[in-house]
Amino acid sequence: MTFFRIAAVGDNCIDRFRRPLARSYVGGNAVNVAVQLALMGHQSFYFGAVGRDGDGAKVRQFLQQNRVDVSHLHERHINTAYTEIDVTAEGERIFVHEDFGACDGYRPEAGDLDFLETMDHVHIGWLDDGGALRQALVAAGVSVSQDVSVNAEASNLGVEGLSIAFGSAGEDEIAANRLINEFLSRGAELAVVTRGARGSCASDGIEYASAGIRPVNVVDTTGAGDSFIAGFIIAHLEGRPLRERLEAGRDQAARTCTHVGGFPQDAF
Repeated sequence: MTFFRIAAVGDNCIDRFRRPLARSYVGGNAVNVAVQLALMGHQSFYFGAVGRDGDGAKVRQFLQQNRVDVSHLHERHINTAYTEIDVTAEGERIFVHEDFGACDGYRPEAGDLDFLETMDHVHIGWLDDGGALRQALVAAGVSVSQDVSVNAEASNLGVEGLSIAFGSAGEDEIAANRLINEFLSRGAELAVVTRGARGSCASDGIEYASAGIRPVNVVDTTGAGDSFIAGFIIAHLEGRPLRERLEAGRDQAARTCTHVGGFPQDAF
């Protein structure tokens, strides 16, 4: 097995489930991807920012417990990001409030950028830098992916130069194909789109592949998309066929659906 050095850059947050659940979990696209990569046995680094508060300490603690390197985790004089969530009687999650806290305005420093340029791959989650990190890493010849679906601001939605552009289209197959074509026409080398219960699809403009889901007893879907990304990235770096990369992402996502949260953890 080949072991890779991979960094995940961007968001972390505390998912606060309101009453009657009244419990919290550590999450965020970049954090979930970083932990999943470490759980798969690779050298994983997390780059982001937390507040100097109890929530920030929890993020650091959970990353370290899962063998993610936090040498480049910044602390800022602002609260750690959090999301307040309600759960309906049918189990549907409703996002009531989101505070980006320390993630808002976070930028990797010059020393961070130098280190990121040594990675086998860098994945970018939610990052409100107008594409600056993506552009710098692409210019340096680094393999880069980004989950475009977690960024809402147009200035952060660029895909030019990405090795892999990840997106989500729900179960609408026409929308999924449209998104693939959009990513490729805007300069991504490879476009990967998840389609909910319909699975996923991907194309590099020459080859097209799709894969369904792996049925499991679903406990919680939180972080399943992030786990998909981690599984796909490793299969991609291994040079596996496109369909096998989708299947690797599918299998990683399925495992995540069997527990609460984006990775196994105790609620607090």
